[in-house]
Amino acid sequence: MGYAARLDTAHMIRRSPPHPVRLLKAAALACLWSSWSLGCKSQEVRLQEADQEVGAILAATLERFHADPEQFTIDVAPQALRERIQSGAVSQLGPLDLPQVLGIAAGNSRQYQDRKEALFLAALQLTLERYAFAVQTKGTLGALLSGSGDTAESVSVDGGLAFERILGTGAEIVGSIGLNLFRSLTSSDSPNATTSLSLAVTQPLLRGFGRRIVLEPLTQAERDVVYAARAYERFRRTFAVDTTTRYWRILQQVDIVENERQNVANLEVLRSRNEALAQAGRLSDIQVDQARQDELRSRDRLIGETAQLELLQDQFKVFLGLPPKVQLVLDGKELQGLSESLPVDAEDPKWQEEVLAGVALRRRLDYLTSLDEVDDAKRRIEVAVDGLRTSLDVVAKADIESDSGQPLSLDSNDLEWSLGLEVDLPIDRLAERNALRAALIARDQARREAELLGDQIRSDLRDDLRQVRASLQAWRIQLGAVELASRRVESTNLNLEAGRADTRDILEAQEALVEAQNAATQALVDHRLAILSLWLSLEILQVDGQGLSSESDWSTPIEKP
Repeated sequence: MGYAARLDTAHMIRRSPPHPVRLLKAAALACLWSSWSLGCKSQEVRLQEADQEVGAILAATLERFHADPEQFTIDVAPQALRERIQSGAVSQLGPLDLPQVLGIAAGNSRQYQDRKEALFLAALQLTLERYAFAVQTKGTLGALLSGSGDTAESVSVDGGLAFERILGTGAEIVGSIGLNLFRSLTSSDSPNATTSLSLAVTQPLLRGFGRRIVLEPLTQAERDVVYAARAYERFRRTFAVDTTTRYWRILQQVDIVENERQNVANLEVLRSRNEALAQAGRLSDIQVDQARQDELRSRDRLIGETAQLELLQDQFKVFLGLPPKVQLVLDGKELQGLSESLPVDAEDPKWQEEVLAGVALRRRLDYLTSLDEVDDAKRRIEVAVDGLRTSLDVVAKADIESDSGQPLSLDSNDLEWSLGLEVDLPIDRLAERNALRAALIARDQARREAELLGDQIRSDLRDDLRQVRASLQAWRIQLGAVELASRRVESTNLNLEAGRADTRDILEAQEALVEAQNAATQALVDHRLAILSLWLSLEILQVDGQGLSSESDWSTPIEKP
């Protein structure tokens, strides 16, 4: 071929855009296909993998607390109760007993959902820490078209696969495999392909050496999951007591409203009687006005107590995560069942303060966490001390690359390697010094927090025992007051019929009866809530499908080892 022909060919290669563009497109398509085939996953698949990994962690963790991991999920059930109420499919709930209300609360409460998600996120963080100590694989693909002006001069395709892992000794291993394909567009040379391999190992000998130091982030993440599980289990019990408290207070208010309504009815009868007697001239207008005044006062109380009942119900609906528009009917038989059996005998020797304090300090989940946090603070001191040491690392590297155009030919004579030491003298360690001082302070703070919580637990137990005994006595007193007030009303009515009593006597007797009835109901609810508070303080409260109860065997560990 002559010079002119060769020049024309080169000119066509430089000026013809379709050839390099098609080559770049082919390279880009190859990159995209390779990336998809080597591990591109959909969003749904990746989320499913995360849920499965977290689920395995939580199953093992929750099993320590005798819980059923199958019942734990952060997913909101389709056709949830709130949505059915909002759509109008459900307009009334009830009558609901306590176990049913607890189930609704667990499935719809926003606060409950937040706590479940906090536990899930703690386990999710653990998956990241475990990943940091696993083999990490990264792949890269790239295509490049380069030139000057309006002339494309070369095209290249690069691909690489890198591996990295950190061992428990602190050693960091990094390896990579690379492939490069280069083609000049200004010459007739065939594409040049090269392969490269590299391996680098860095092993600390002083600073950063040892499993306790290297694995500290993983250790803390694992313990954080346990702490989150304890906090969740503690919240689940506290939440159940809070739900029960609101439930029983509403039933108490229903009873108050019913007592006031009955009182209004009784006063209506008395007022009508007095009006009839006054018209017959047998009774003064003063006694008629007294009956009317008490009737109006009672009606006003009924309106106020009814409004208070509606407020408690609306607040309870919001607490449960339900729209306020739904009609909530609670089972009144629950209130009657509170007095059937009293599950705590405060005079029994096992309910003495010294015995209970030992039970609580062995079982309270928050106290166990506070003790473990002291150990965490001690470990962080070790890490801070390690940060002040000299950094001495052994660094080994090896690289080999094939000859141009021979990607599969690797000659050991082309291997390049190095072995050396890297030293970082502890000259500037201001940040590390401050970290050590802060770690020492944090340890002392953790000890004080654990000590404070232990004292608070003992103080709460003393108060719980006082409340159990005082509320029991108050309930028994109010039962006697109700019986006495009932006899007084009956006797006053008889005396009124016989003319030996006036209207004021019957009004005072009727008011005393209503007050005694309301006080007795409150004392009963107060006593049962005091018992629940005591169970909660001891961490012997059980929450299941049957409602709330106490564990029979307090010697059973709260956690499995």
